[in-house]
Amino acid sequence: MTLHFEDLAVDDEWTSGEYEVTEAEIREFAKQYDPQWFHTDPDRAADESPYGGLIASGWHTAAMSMRLLVDCLLGDAATIAARGVDELRWRRPVQPGDRLSVRAAVEDREVDDENRGTVRLRIETTNENDEVVFSMIGIVLFARRQE
Repeated sequence: MTLHFEDLAVDDEWTSGEYEVTEAEIREFAKQYDPQWFHTDPDRAADESPYGGLIASGWHTAAMSMRLLVDCLLGDAATIAARGVDELRWRRPVQPGDRLSVRAAVEDREVDDENRGTVRLRIETTNENDEVVFSMIGIVLFARRQE
């Protein structure tokens, strides 16, 4: 069933499956979009980084989080677009081997007009130890059911 605006209530929650982060994808993403040494050079990162090795770009973490969010919620929803993001935070570094999952909850919802409504989703990405590595509030437009 496709989720429309009317199907969502404050405090509704979804949890994604897990996604394992690899060194190869950290380096590949960084090479193209954020080529800083602590994302691209495992030897230097092991020697000089305060994290003891390679870490994912925050933008890569955001992209992986988005994928998990689509898999657990947005892929079967009548979304129209996103209006933006509030409170975007990178809480902990993501490293190769981390297993990420996403929790999303409806924080607020408001009717815009007869065709759509805005939903504020609190999104947290956690690692395998249930530590929050990334969080944001997504402001998402959902279609209203036309009956």
